[in-house]
Amino acid sequence: MEKTFFFDTYALVEIFNGNLRFEQYKTCNVITTYLHLFELFYNLRKIYEKNEVMSFFNKLKETCIDLDFNWILDASEFRLKNKKDNLSYADCLGYIISKKLNVKFLTGDKQFENMENVEFLK
Repeated sequence: MEKTFFFDTYALVEIFNGNLRFEQYKTCNVITTYLHLFELFYNLRKIYEKNEVMSFFNKLKETCIDLDFNWILDASEFRLKNKKDNLSYADCLGYIISKKLNVKFLTGDKQFENMENVEFLK
Protein backbone atom coordinates (compact mmCIF):
# COMPACT_ATOMS: atom_id res chain seq x y z
CA MET A 1 0.00 0.00 0.00
CA GLU A 2 1.34 3.43 -0.94
CA LYS A 3 2.04 5.88 1.84
CA THR A 4 0.23 9.19 1.93
CA PHE A 5 1.84 12.49 2.90
CA PHE A 6 0.85 16.11 2.96
CA PHE A 7 3.37 17.70 0.58
CA ASP A 8 4.23 21.26 1.46
CA THR A 9 5.61 23.67 -1.10
CA TYR A 10 9.20 22.89 -0.12
CA ALA A 11 8.74 19.19 -0.90
CA LEU A 12 7.02 19.91 -4.21
CA VAL A 13 9.80 22.26 -5.32
CA GLU A 14 12.44 19.67 -4.43
CA ILE A 15 10.63 16.97 -6.40
CA PHE A 16 10.33 19.28 -9.39
CA ASN A 17 14.04 20.09 -9.15
CA GLY A 18 14.92 16.39 -9.08
CA ASN A 19 16.39 16.25 -5.57
CA LEU A 20 17.27 12.57 -5.24
CA ARG A 21 16.51 12.57 -1.52
CA PHE A 22 12.85 13.12 -2.42
CA GLU A 23 12.81 10.43 -5.12
CA GLN A 24 11.21 7.85 -2.82
CA TYR A 25 8.18 10.12 -2.31
CA LYS A 26 7.32 10.37 -6.02
CA THR A 27 5.23 7.19 -5.76
CA CYS A 28 3.41 8.22 -2.58
CA ASN A 29 -0.11 9.56 -2.45
CA VAL A 30 0.04 13.34 -2.44
CA ILE A 31 -2.23 15.65 -0.50
CA THR A 32 -1.86 19.41 -0.82
CA THR A 33 -3.99 22.54 -1.26
CA TYR A 34 -4.48 25.18 -3.92
CA LEU A 35 -2.71 27.63 -1.61
CA HIS A 36 0.40 25.43 -1.76
CA LEU A 37 0.13 25.22 -5.54
CA PHE A 38 -0.04 29.01 -5.65
CA GLU A 39 3.24 29.16 -3.71
CA LEU A 40 4.73 26.42 -5.86
CA PHE A 41 3.89 28.06 -9.17
CA TYR A 42 5.16 31.43 -7.99
CA ASN A 43 8.45 30.00 -6.73
CA LEU A 44 9.06 27.89 -9.83
CA ARG A 45 8.21 30.76 -12.19
CA LYS A 46 10.91 32.89 -10.59
CA ILE A 47 13.38 30.37 -12.05
CA TYR A 48 11.72 28.51 -14.93
CA GLU A 49 9.68 29.41 -17.99
CA LYS A 50 5.94 28.82 -17.73
CA ASN A 51 5.97 25.96 -20.27
CA GLU A 52 8.60 24.14 -18.15
CA VAL A 53 6.36 24.27 -15.08
CA MET A 54 2.87 23.63 -16.47
CA SER A 55 2.97 19.84 -16.87
CA PHE A 56 4.08 19.29 -13.26
CA PHE A 57 1.68 21.94 -12.02
CA ASN A 58 -1.31 20.46 -13.87
CA LYS A 59 -0.64 16.97 -12.48
CA LEU A 60 -0.91 18.34 -8.96
CA LYS A 61 -4.38 19.86 -9.38
CA GLU A 62 -5.99 16.51 -8.60
CA THR A 63 -4.10 16.25 -5.28
CA CYS A 64 -5.68 19.38 -3.82
CA ILE A 65 -8.24 18.86 -1.10
CA ASP A 66 -11.13 21.02 0.03
CA LEU A 67 -10.53 22.99 3.18
CA ASP A 68 -12.46 22.50 6.37
CA PHE A 69 -13.31 25.87 7.92
CA ASN A 70 -12.01 24.76 11.34
CA TRP A 71 -8.58 24.00 9.87
CA ILE A 72 -8.19 27.71 9.17
CA LEU A 73 -8.93 28.53 12.80
CA ASP A 74 -6.58 25.83 14.06
CA ALA A 75 -3.80 26.92 11.67
CA SER A 76 -4.15 30.51 12.89
CA GLU A 77 -3.85 29.37 16.50
CA PHE A 78 -0.82 27.22 15.58
CA ARG A 79 0.84 30.19 13.87
CA LEU A 80 0.21 32.41 16.91
CA LYS A 81 1.62 29.75 19.23
CA ASN A 82 4.75 29.47 17.05
CA LYS A 83 5.07 33.17 16.24
CA LYS A 84 8.80 33.20 16.99
CA ASP A 85 9.42 30.71 14.14
CA ASN A 86 7.92 33.05 11.52
CA LEU A 87 5.98 30.24 9.82
CA SER A 88 4.07 31.00 6.63
CA TYR A 89 0.29 30.82 6.54
CA ALA A 90 0.48 27.98 4.01
CA ASP A 91 2.92 25.99 6.14
CA CYS A 92 0.72 26.35 9.21
CA LEU A 93 -2.35 25.28 7.28
CA GLY A 94 -0.56 22.30 5.73
CA TYR A 95 0.78 21.16 9.07
CA ILE A 96 -2.66 21.32 10.70
CA ILE A 97 -4.26 19.49 7.76
CA SER A 98 -1.66 16.73 8.00
CA LYS A 99 -2.43 16.26 11.69
CA LYS A 100 -6.19 16.29 11.13
CA LEU A 101 -5.90 13.71 8.32
CA ASN A 102 -3.40 11.62 10.29
CA VAL A 103 -0.69 11.75 7.63
CA LYS A 104 2.89 13.01 7.91
CA PHE A 105 3.78 16.55 6.84
CA LEU A 106 6.57 16.25 4.26
CA THR A 107 8.89 19.25 4.35
CA GLY A 108 12.44 20.46 4.49
CA ASP A 109 11.60 23.73 6.22
CA LYS A 110 13.95 23.90 9.21
CA GLN A 111 11.25 25.29 11.53
CA PHE A 112 9.48 21.92 11.37
CA GLU A 113 12.54 19.71 11.84
CA ASN A 114 11.80 18.70 15.44
CA MET A 115 8.00 18.88 15.41
CA GLU A 116 5.81 15.84 15.78
CA ASN A 117 4.08 14.37 12.73
CA VAL A 118 6.77 15.66 10.35
CA GLU A 119 8.77 13.79 7.73
CA PHE A 120 11.76 16.13 7.53
CA LEU A 121 14.14 15.91 4.62
CA LYS A 122 16.73 18.28 3.18
